[in-house]
Amino acid sequence: MRMAIACGGTGGHLFPGLAVAEELRARGCRVTLLISPKEVDQQGVKGAVGMEILTLPAVALKRGGEVAFLRGFIRSYRSARRHFQLEPPAAALAMGGFTSAPPILAARSLGALSFLHESNSVPGRANRWLSWIADRAFLGFPSAAQRLHTARVTVSGTPVRAQFQPREAATCRTALGLDPRRPVVLVMGGSQGASGINNLVMNTLPGLTREERTWQWFHLAGSADVSTVRSAYAQAGTDAVVHPFFAAMELALGAATVAVGRAGASSLAELAAVGVPTVLIPYPAATDDHQWHNARAFETTDAARALDQKSATPSALASALRDLAVEGEARARMQTALARWRAPAAARDIAEAIIEACGRRARPRADDSIPKTVTKGFVGKHNPPGCPLTTS
Repeated sequence: MRMAIACGGTGGHLFPGLAVAEELRARGCRVTLLISPKEVDQQGVKGAVGMEILTLPAVALKRGGEVAFLRGFIRSYRSARRHFQLEPPAAALAMGGFTSAPPILAARSLGALSFLHESNSVPGRANRWLSWIADRAFLGFPSAAQRLHTARVTVSGTPVRAQFQPREAATCRTALGLDPRRPVVLVMGGSQGASGINNLVMNTLPGLTREERTWQWFHLAGSADVSTVRSAYAQAGTDAVVHPFFAAMELALGAATVAVGRAGASSLAELAAVGVPTVLIPYPAATDDHQWHNARAFETTDAARALDQKSATPSALASALRDLAVEGEARARMQTALARWRAPAAARDIAEAIIEACGRRARPRADDSIPKTVTKGFVGKHNPPGCPLTTS
């Protein structure tokens, strides 16, 4: 069967989509990935072996850019439909974001089943809109179900790529050119970096480096701030490796003693998969403040610490980092809580559910329609009892 996955726009949409695509390929499906022209998409799919890639001219909806958005939407729909007419997919999966709606509508117009995955605790606009027509929705957070217009939901967790799993820290540190015996603070702001996090960390450095001289830093600063951040570490006399962007995030997370980062759902899923204690600083301008809701969900289950970027102080960040980097009991508690958020089988379960639904359609019987009841609380048999993803 041919499957289409619309997963462009950000790494948070792309990488979970790639994880599902790999599982579909492993089960004999042919996969078409539909992405945007953005650099993160074009770079991210370079390792997508054996998959068809279609770049759509979609653009994000911004204030004052409604005409450009509508034009891109129509062009993307026509491009996807033209492509699908050659061989219609059996199913199309939307991973959210501005790239997802046109190809899902195009595939559905040719008879494909439609699915969506919502990784955030507050669904995005595209997925809220698509939920009216989706045959099933897969969720990263149980709370997202309340804002979708479908009763056919499965709490699957957010897929991560297979390389994200607990790793031997010393090996990862050596691979990154770090001292394998010394603690590592990982600072990351997503694929574009984060000036708010960079500024807070730079203001925190002078006090921390006087007390925590053994720490070393691995900082992903984004292209705009990389020179400034490097200068700050040099001035503080601190051992640091600073990159604008880093592709092998499984090594960076594996090396980390503690991390500082945003609260995008895909990043949270990767942190949980590797088991990295983290101080979360949600992006304050995120749509519907969804990153703050994501962070709160982790913090209330003791799986992370959360700071508000607007009110966070250097002393607050320093205190949180010391607790998690030095205090063994605090680290152990948080890693135990993070394990409850792990969903290692999410990509597999989503792929198998889609294939099963397509199989039922190919062999119709009176009792084989897609269930109309709510399906919650299934995140894969590898999750421990009491997982926050599980609902009664």
